[in-house]
Amino acid sequence: MANFFYRGRNENGEPVQGILEAQSKSAVLTSLKRLSIIPTLIEPAKGKPKQDSKKTSGLDEALSGLFAKKKVGIDELIMFSRQMYALTRSGIPLIRAINGLADASRSEVLGEILHDISRTLTQGSSLSNAFRAHPKIFGELFVSMIAMGESTGRLDTAFLQLISHLELEKDTRKKIKSATRYPMIVTIAMAIGLVIINVMVVPAFSTIFEKLGADLPLPTIILIATSDFMITFWWLIAIVVIGSSYAFLHWKKTPDGLLKWDEIVLRIPILGGVFERIALGRFARPLAMMLSAGVPLLQALKVSSRTVGNEYIGQGIEGMLKGIERGESLLSTASSSGLFNPLILQMIAVGEETGNVSDLLTDISDFYDQEVEYDLKRLAESLEPILLVFMGFMVLILALGVFLPMWELGAAFG
Repeated sequence: MANFFYRGRNENGEPVQGILEAQSKSAVLTSLKRLSIIPTLIEPAKGKPKQDSKKTSGLDEALSGLFAKKKVGIDELIMFSRQMYALTRSGIPLIRAINGLADASRSEVLGEILHDISRTLTQGSSLSNAFRAHPKIFGELFVSMIAMGESTGRLDTAFLQLISHLELEKDTRKKIKSATRYPMIVTIAMAIGLVIINVMVVPAFSTIFEKLGADLPLPTIILIATSDFMITFWWLIAIVVIGSSYAFLHWKKTPDGLLKWDEIVLRIPILGGVFERIALGRFARPLAMMLSAGVPLLQALKVSSRTVGNEYIGQGIEGMLKGIERGESLLSTASSSGLFNPLILQMIAVGEETGNVSDLLTDISDFYDQEVEYDLKRLAESLEPILLVFMGFMVLILALGVFLPMWELGAAFG
């Protein structure tokens, strides 16, 4: 009898590993099948730890978490979907196609995942279940579309719809970055300017004022006190900023914190409406895709509620799901959710009457995309006056704090 180290996934798709005592690898494989574990690696133990990775040192975990790349970018997902569309359309066997893509992938993470998917397929699993084992890379929408493609025999159509969805998502992200780039650069430059003024400029003037011994106006006193505090207690400011940032990020990761933060984001002036329309567009288009592919309405609503990128709106959509489960129509649940304006509700009503809900939802998503594009174009124009007013306020404070005493001294000398 020998010890064999194994690594694999259980029936829920969760990674598991351990050591079994058996006569051969085939015996280990038989034991794992009884445990409903799909193995991805079986090899002689040779001193491998019998415990799982929780026993590894904290330093090793920190270093592995710091340097390991765990994400696959949207560009890589689009390219993978395009390749799968071409391969499935041409009739190439799935295992052969995925092995080829895994070997040719430029992303090590995606290559490893595709090899794992290939091994899972070899062991008799469906393609959707193989993708479902990697939820951080392939979301519920991706898996649901693949499942529908498998059941209808139209995997190529499923990948084609996923390509369209991912490209629209990529385009939206690019527009958001482009619209927020200028305000972020100005804000960072203003913050750096404030630090330089308080650390270098104000102390120089403070020394001159002390030598003259004149009574200083209130703005100058406040400016000098702020500069002295920043220079003396810079370490305290750094601790407060870092600690607050860590506490905020930790709170945001909690379910209640994420829900509250997403609700706050929607109430931000100017930006809140943009984020709301982006989320509703992300809801309408996947829902239309799944309904047109034959996914049941309840399942489609459940999946699309997790693709919006906003937990507050997602809960509102789940409320619609509960209403439909009670027998209410899509129009009544959409109206009671308070998420949609009267124009959108009218389009949903027409879709229900004509039986073309998926087509009307596609029109709704196009409407939201146009609104978002218009809002993002106006975003920089809307934020520019606010930034100019703030910059003017800063200049006024500096002028009152630095130049006002100099003017008074000049007048006194005159």
